[in-house]
Amino acid sequence: KPKPAKGKAEAHFSLVHYAGTVDYNVLGWLEKNKDPLNDTVVQLYQKSSSKLLAYLYAYHAGDGEGGGKKGGKKKGGSFQTVSALFRENLGKLMTNLRSTHPHFVRCLIPNESKTPGLMENFLVIHQLRCNGVLEGIRICRKGFPSRILYGDFKQRYKVLNASVIPEGQFIDNKKASEKLLGSIDVDHSQYKFGHTKVFFKAGLLGVLEEMRDEKLAELVTMTQAVCRGFLMRREFVKMMERRDAIFTIQYNIRAFMN
Repeated sequence: KPKPAKGKAEAHFSLVHYAGTVDYNVLGWLEKNKDPLNDTVVQLYQKSSSKLLAYLYAYHAGDGEGGGKKGGKKKGGSFQTVSALFRENLGKLMTNLRSTHPHFVRCLIPNESKTPGLMENFLVIHQLRCNGVLEGIRICRKGFPSRILYGDFKQRYKVLNASVIPEGQFIDNKKASEKLLGSIDVDHSQYKFGHTKVFFKAGLLGVLEEMRDEKLAELVTMTQAVCRGFLMRREFVKMMERRDAIFTIQYNIRAFMN
């Protein structure tokens, strides 16, 4: 029998799981996990030809008044075992999940001392590993975890090479996405086309985002250069007009003085 740690309940035995050692207390286990017998079964046992079996169930709680006729009037449909109740609750839960769009949030304990602002890296990583988060990420990275609709992809990444998508001409979003990706310098084995979405290997969508940011930076710089050039040309014209005006005034003053 393991000695309980300070602040923890008494345990009768411990099991070493992959996630760690878990202590168990067996008090009340039988009562919690004992399913009640159906009244029909109890009545059948009470009428058994075996005297011992009939004696054992003569005063069973499920039989109203010790095996009388009143107990037989109770319908067996109200009988429900622990496993049946569990299946019913699980079915209701799955029905609710299928009718909604749930977002799951995993809560992690940053430290065992309940100290604010303290993060124990080993404890957090251990929880992520035990919750299956790291394994799920590893599995996702082997597939195509990133996905985006064809219309959204064309709208967002058209800036990378707009010339491949003709203006003023209707083109299917899927065809446009295929042309756009085919014209970009990326590893073409890192993406696949589906019926409504394009799927990417882990990291490729980040590369496309970096390329998009660089392209937008170039376009912004080009736009700024055009705007600055336009403003400077206007300022230069004004400067030339002021210079001509100064020359005219100087010429007239010299002519008047002479």
